[in-house]
Amino acid sequence: MTLRRVGLFGGTFDPPHFGHVAAVRAAVRTHRFNQIEVAVAGDPYQKVARGYVRPAAVRLAMARAAFAEIDHVIVSDREVRRQGPSYTVDSVRELLASVDEVDLIIGADLVPDLEGWHESDQLRAMVRVGVVPRPGARLELPAGWVGYEIPMDPVDLSSSFVRSLTPDREDLDIYVPLAVIPLFQATSG
Repeated sequence: MTLRRVGLFGGTFDPPHFGHVAAVRAAVRTHRFNQIEVAVAGDPYQKVARGYVRPAAVRLAMARAAFAEIDHVIVSDREVRRQGPSYTVDSVRELLASVDEVDLIIGADLVPDLEGWHESDQLRAMVRVGVVPRPGARLELPAGWVGYEIPMDPVDLSSSFVRSLTPDREDLDIYVPLAVIPLFQATSG
């Protein structure tokens, strides 16, 4: 049986935090998708160029721990298995070989960057974009992109903020799911 519509929520997930979890839960609540695929970037080339990124296998394990309890969500290793830089357009092409429609699920902070994504012209023609609100970010898509807002209260949290914390903080559980903490701590510092 072919799935009709999949929501693709990609990222580095270094580490996955409660903002990511809230975005996926909000996307599930829209009932737009038969399934949401969380795709962990194997080679997040833009972030690697700016500094250290945990190995893909660690980030995949953290994502699986973070999203394990959410119905209709799978954490995919498709980008981890693929050689070379992780491009969203490649994942969309792979998905469209077995599903009818793919919607990207992105944070509003990424909207201004869409035109700079690899093969953005092709990507724009293949997907709709579900935009998750972020504090201070505009929800307006660039010209030619089709999309909609995924309703939720914005979460003011980022992976870079979590990485800046002391990994043995007692209150780390207010930022990341409990199951993620030991994986994050074991690979910090």
